[in-house]
Amino acid sequence: MASQQASRVFVVGATGAQGLPVVEGLVGDGAYSVLALTRHAGSNRAQSLLKLGNVSLLEGTFADEDTLRVGFRACDGAFINIDGFNAGERTEMYWAIRSYEIALEEGVKFFVYGNLDYTLKKAGYDSRFRCGHYDGKGRIGEWILSQNAANGERMAAALFTTGPYMEMAFSSRTPMTPTIEDGVVTWRVPLGGGAVVHVALEDCAHYVRWLFDHPDRANGMDLAVAIEPVKYDALAAAFTRVTGHPARYVDVDIDVYFERSFSHVADAPAGYNADPNDKSTMSFRDNFTGFWNQWKHNVIQRDYALLDEIHPNRIRSVEQWLQRQEQLERAAGRGELWERLHPENLAKHAILKVSEDQRRGKL
Repeated sequence: MASQQASRVFVVGATGAQGLPVVEGLVGDGAYSVLALTRHAGSNRAQSLLKLGNVSLLEGTFADEDTLRVGFRACDGAFINIDGFNAGERTEMYWAIRSYEIALEEGVKFFVYGNLDYTLKKAGYDSRFRCGHYDGKGRIGEWILSQNAANGERMAAALFTTGPYMEMAFSSRTPMTPTIEDGVVTWRVPLGGGAVVHVALEDCAHYVRWLFDHPDRANGMDLAVAIEPVKYDALAAAFTRVTGHPARYVDVDIDVYFERSFSHVADAPAGYNADPNDKSTMSFRDNFTGFWNQWKHNVIQRDYALLDEIHPNRIRSVEQWLQRQEQLERAAGRGELWERLHPENLAKHAILKVSEDQRRGKL
């Protein structure tokens, strides 16, 4: 029955920024084993998963029915987080739907979909807020919950809705990568007085584990997570308090933002495998204009009381996250968080897997 707890989980997106802690959270105490889908079993990220124990690899792509069937048949649970920056909005939607359908057909007990907010709907279908890599997931998330109303006894399903990782504000090649200008850490982004609902990656391990541990309660749930709404002037002030180094937030016009940081890709497809001649393909500029508008106008909200209940030890503030990162940097012998942000170090620190995948250029 769908209410039974899964024991082996097929993970799509296992080698991504979110997938790595999710897998670790599932297998760390031996309660679950994981079959991780990867396009490159020999990659550093895939090999790091094997070192966790209770993990095996399936080499292939999410954009292949035969591969999906192999994965689902071998497991009784599934965590599906398709990379929209690889596939593009239209392709991601198709394969997310097929993933659910095939999992149901193959007898999976519990299906968790890695989701993002359906921002266009939440903003009243105002296209200023259209963000393809959010809306593509959000539409399918709603579709999965509607299917679950009829199929929930056969296969339980839940959404795990996240947002920009807090780590992205301290990493290279992200929409909010900082610079050091005259010794001052500087975030130049078109946020106005808004706030980004940032997520702590390490907390994702607990949240997803909770979903798999509590399939009865989780069935039909949209677990939407975050640290807090992070205003970037508050982020800069917290950074200074924690590290002792100066920081600032500079609000910039959206056109200045693209010209300054993304002029080389602004008119390219937001999904690097998407067809640039397809009218449904959003450009990087259009996609991330909607992305920043949703934060600038505070479209996305969270139920923090629910998150406190599910994860009493969650990270609750950007300052707490910064303190935690300082501890981790020193424990790893890398010095201070401040040192990570220097250009020579920042270039080596890419939390998002998209830069690695883009070089390979395949689904």
